[in-house]
Formats: sequence, structure tokens, C-alpha cells
Amino acid sequence: MSLALTLLARRGILVTPVLPVVAVLILLAVPLSPNGDAGPGPADAVSGLVVLYCAIRLVRDGRRDLSRTAAVVLGLPVVGLALAAAGSYAPGAGAAGLVRYLQIFVLVPAAVLLLIRDRGDFRLLTWSFVGIAFVQGAVGVHQYVTRTGASYQGEPIRAVGTFGPQDVMGMATVVAIGLVCALGLALGRTSVRQRTVAALCALALLLPLAVSFSRGAWIATAVTCTAQLALAGLRRALKVTAVVVAAGVVLVGGLGVGTALLQERIDSISQVADSPDQSVVDRYTMWAAATDMWREHPLTGVGLKGFPEYRDAYASPALSSFSDTEGAGAGYRRQPLLSPHNMYLLVLSEQGLFGLLALAGSWLALLVCGLRALVRTRRQGAHGLDCGLVACGLLIWKLTDFLYADIGGPSTVLTGVCFGLVAWWALAGSGEAETGTPAPVDAGVERAVAR
Repeated sequence: MSLALTLLARRGILVTPVLPVVAVLILLAVPLSPNGDAGPGPADAVSGLVVLYCAIRLVRDGRRDLSRTAAVVLGLPVVGLALAAAGSYAPGAGAAGLVRYLQIFVLVPAAVLLLIRDRGDFRLLTWSFVGIAFVQGAVGVHQYVTRTGASYQGEPIRAVGTFGPQDVMGMATVVAIGLVCALGLALGRTSVRQRTVAALCALALLLPLAVSFSRGAWIATAVTCTAQLALAGLRRALKVTAVVVAAGVVLVGGLGVGTALLQERIDSISQVADSPDQSVVDRYTMWAAATDMWREHPLTGVGLKGFPEYRDAYASPALSSFSDTEGAGAGYRRQPLLSPHNMYLLVLSEQGLFGLLALAGSWLALLVCGLRALVRTRRQGAHGLDCGLVACGLLIWKLTDFLYADIGGPSTVLTGVCFGLVAWWALAGSGEAETGTPAPVDAGVERAVAR
């Protein structure tokens, strides 16, 4: 028994500090009130406890694990956020926006970075992403098949998982991120069994992603998977591409996934400039409004949470101002359009050039460091290629998706955890991947096993 506990402890299975982060992901599966708003959910509350837990561990152990480089990269957005919060039209709204941005882009990523000890912890979180994607995907496919999903062109077929129509992008985001994680694991140099299971998971997640009818998630996933295949090497890319093409043929032809509505949605990606639907018109109108806000407030923007307040003053009459939502257990509701659905333009309009340079500069630094570490790991044939592919894939997916979406809703906390994984690989984990030496087991676990 003592030997078994020792082996479990050394593998990081018995006790690992990332379990509270896993709890955050699990809580994303908790169904929300169908007629509630799209504000923070239980996972957001637990993410605050994760940050507190991490701080207590650091104080208790008397350590300073966050390197100077990591502190600068993760702390860079604070500069723009502070300026934008100070210039907000309402102090309360500015403070709320500041807390939200700090949670997603600074505090939660830093906590995840500090709580991950080694590649085992990283893979545990990665498989947790895949697991929660399967839960949400299963609910979404059931909604599509039984016609109990959110309304899409008058039919209750849109898969939204447990997030409901108030966060229509929630399930698509979770499933797409799970697919990216599974593909990264499949392209790594781990055991054949793990790579096979990961590849099967990635293929299975294609179906719920398809019936989410989310064009932005489709585009971001296609871009990311292509990048992951290229980064993994030509031989692996050709093998996986052949499997994906075969799976696509089976899904579309054999299982009948290629419905008329789905085909119409796919075709609309290339037709947005010719005959856009109202959702595209609204998006372009809000993009133009955000750009005009920035032109009149170029350095610090209109202030955090200021876009809804200034929207009507800058938007053209083509904007409908509301989107109609219903289905998935919720009644008909007109949901106000409170953001431009483009993260870069949202930051530019509310935080100005200072805010965008600070936030995007942090993301660019993570991307450069992560890609350099991944290329070095692949070239040296070192362990941890799967971790690098997952981390770089997550960041590429988020940066691409930010062209069509921004933060907001219960699924937003997932972004903070993703940036934490990326930060660990880019700023701390790549060194371990090269040496193959895992971090030591916590002293508390060692003492518990000794007893």
C-alpha cells in the first residue's frame, strides 16, 4: 500500500495543486438558469478561490516562483487597464471592468502558471479540457438531434450545451478548445495509446462543433489545427490530414451532418461581403462604431465598460441593437448588443492605443516565447512536444477567435485558464520539456506518504 501511494504521489495523481483549476473547468458544465443573464457563473467564483489558494501557497512556502520575465509579460496589461479604468464614464463600471480584465488576463493565468509543477499537471489540465468539451458536446448534439437547442433561423437546432442561448458561443468555445487540446496530444511523442485516444477524441468533437453553427469557432479551429499540423512536422501532418479528410467524408456523407442549414452557414462565410445577414450587418456596424470611438479617443479610449454607453452615438441606423434569442429551455428574449464582437476593437475603443499595445504586447510575447520553445523542443527530439503543440494551439485559437468574439459570459473564465497553460509552456515549462526532469513532489505529499 505504501509503495502504491508513493508511485501515485510521484506521478502527481494523489495530490496535485492544479486540482482546484480542474474544478473550475468542471463547474463550466453546471447548467445555468435558462432565463438568467450571461454574467459570471460558479466557475468564476471558484477561479477567485484558485487565485487565493495560489497566494496562500506562495506565502506559506515563502517562495517567489514567478520569474521577472513572467511578471513583466503577465503584468503588462495592467498599465492600459489602469488608465482606462480611471477614464471610465462611471467609477463603478470602470472598477467592474478592471476586475474582470485582471481576472482573465493577469490573475488566473498567473495562478495556473504557478500551480502547474510539471508536464503531468499540464496534461491533466489538457485532458480536463477534452473532458469538459465532451460533456458540453454531448449535450449539444442531443439538443440538435432532439430539436431542443437554441433557435437558429426559426428552428430549435443550435447546439449551445448547458450555457443556454444567452451565451450562444459558450459551447462552441469549449468544444473547439477541447478539439485543439486533443489534436495537440495526438501529435506529440507520448505513448501510442494516448495519441490514439486523443486522435479519436479530436475526431468525435468535430460533430458538436459543426452543429454549434458558429462561424467564428469554425474559422479559428481550422486555422489552429492547420498551424498545429505544420508545427508538428510534415510526416505527422500528412497522416493526420488524411484521417481528418476521411472523418469529414463519413460525417457529411455517411451520418448526414451536411444539412441544408449547415451548408448554408458554411457558404455564408465567403458571402458576408456580398449579401450579409443581419448578424453580420450588426457586427460590421459595431466594428465601425468602435473604430470611430478610438479615432476620437486615440490614447486611452472611452473607458472600461464604455462601449455600450457610447455605442448609439457612433453606430449607423443599420444597427439593430438587439439579437433575438430563445430555445434551449429559455423563452423569447431580446438580448442587447453590448460589445463589437471583436476583442481587438473592444480594447481599442475602451482602452485606446495604450491598452491595445499593452494587452496585445503580452499576447505577442507569449506567442514568440511559446513558438521558440516548441521549435527548439521538436528540433532536439525532447519530451514535451505535445505540451508545446497544445499551448501554442490554444493561443493561436484565442488570437484568431478574438477577431470574431470578445470576453463576456460564463465561458469567459476558460480564457484565463488557457492563458495560464500558455504562460507555463512559454515562460517555465519549456525548460523542463528539454531536460525531461520533472519537478519534485511537494514536501507535504512526501510526509503523507512516509506516514
